[in-house]
Amino acid sequence: MTDAPSPSSPAGSDDRPPAIDTTRTHSARIWNYWMGGKDHYPIDRIAGDAVAEGFPEIVDLARTSRKFLIRVVTHLTRDVGIRQFLDIGTGMPTADNTHEVAQSIAPECRVVYVDNDPLVLAHARALLVGTPEGATDYIDADLRDPDAILERAAKTLDFDQPIALMLMGILGHIPEDDVQPIVRRLLDALPSGSYLASYDGANTSEAYNRAIEAGNEQGDVPYLLRSPEFIAARFEGLELLEPGVVPCPRWRPAPLEVHTKRGLDQYGGVGRKP
Repeated sequence: MTDAPSPSSPAGSDDRPPAIDTTRTHSARIWNYWMGGKDHYPIDRIAGDAVAEGFPEIVDLARTSRKFLIRVVTHLTRDVGIRQFLDIGTGMPTADNTHEVAQSIAPECRVVYVDNDPLVLAHARALLVGTPEGATDYIDADLRDPDAILERAAKTLDFDQPIALMLMGILGHIPEDDVQPIVRRLLDALPSGSYLASYDGANTSEAYNRAIEAGNEQGDVPYLLRSPEFIAARFEGLELLEPGVVPCPRWRPAPLEVHTKRGLDQYGGVGRKP
């Protein structure tokens, strides 16, 4: 990565990407498979099918989580005035990615994506090109090393100005005892007026619980479902926006958005740092 990334091109695009290991699963590729994408390998499809066989609603969860991200980024950009986003656990590029939503409202927005999958980063650098007025950057880093993320993100983001920290569906991969320290370390580095936006899968459905267990048996990095209360705990010390930590489809749904009982096993919310 360069010290001064070009506003119109991805910083770090000259970095040599690490090799892609097609013998190990990755959650971003499995999620892409569920979303009907094409950026996955046989090992990812095996793990994805293991989950979908016992819990076909996983497709609904994938779609409702994307809608949640869109509503959150729209609110933070349009209604709150946030102009910087740190999106950790990017996943495969699809439609309505964070920078696309934010920069469609405020072209000057600066977005840093973080992931540790070479295929994700390769696609991001090729496809997720932001506006000339703003900046879009990509970091190859692991959430379990928040200091490295913060150091590299500071090359693009101004840590004296509010930043929206996006932890969307990623903390389920982190051991329970490590979740709060990682979230605290990231939030401690952000100034007052910053926001945390986050969701994860909840252990509110026996079918979902069994399906995730089956997927974990096939995958290399387990995903752990937690209680809604545990998910809500990551917002401690923040000013939680209404309606609080709720199933993702119930967080400020659009007036004409279709409401169903499916896709409710992910809980999310948004909180402001005082």
